[in-house]
Amino acid sequence: MSTRPLIEICLHGRGGQGAVTAANLLVAAALNDGSLGVQAFPFFGAERRGAPVRAFARISDEEIHLRSEIYNPDIVIVLDESIMDVVDVLKGLKKGGKILINTRRKPCDFTFSNKFTVGTVDATGIALKNEILVGGIPVVNTPILGAIPKILDRVTLESIQKNIKIKWKGDQSNKNVKATQEAFDQMELNQ
Repeated sequence: MSTRPLIEICLHGRGGQGAVTAANLLVAAALNDGSLGVQAFPFFGAERRGAPVRAFARISDEEIHLRSEIYNPDIVIVLDESIMDVVDVLKGLKKGGKILINTRRKPCDFTFSNKFTVGTVDATGIALKNEILVGGIPVVNTPILGAIPKILDRVTLESIQKNIKIKWKGDQSNKNVKATQEAFDQMELNQ
């Protein structure tokens, strides 16, 4: 049996949007889907709501021995499009890499869509519609997770939803599961 290469993912967001929780749920889903090696870890600067935050995830068919930050991701996930004005989210993205952006824009609207696979989904709109809010602010982590299976074959929507049901119960669980399905259905890809 041949093993697939290690996949490294960098999530860019702002404090309070759920980037760290998204990374944890993503690797838990990958583990459910048969990956043997997974890691999720945050990188914080100023730890406050709205400050830039990065979270990382690694997914492999083998045990992972790396313990460093991810410098050359295969996939970049942007939870807040405005962060692209202050952070170079494409820095180190591998040739042929993929980027998933929370935006109302189309993949072809981005100048780098000729270099990378670009996926877009209005995760903020989906969070608002499903009332996934903390202090009145939309939390976009579960909607963005719903779009990931369209760009990453190591994880299924069903496994993401299963882990959401483990993390949250009742109405909160139902809202988040519904949001993942909507994001999966609405995500656009430039391929």
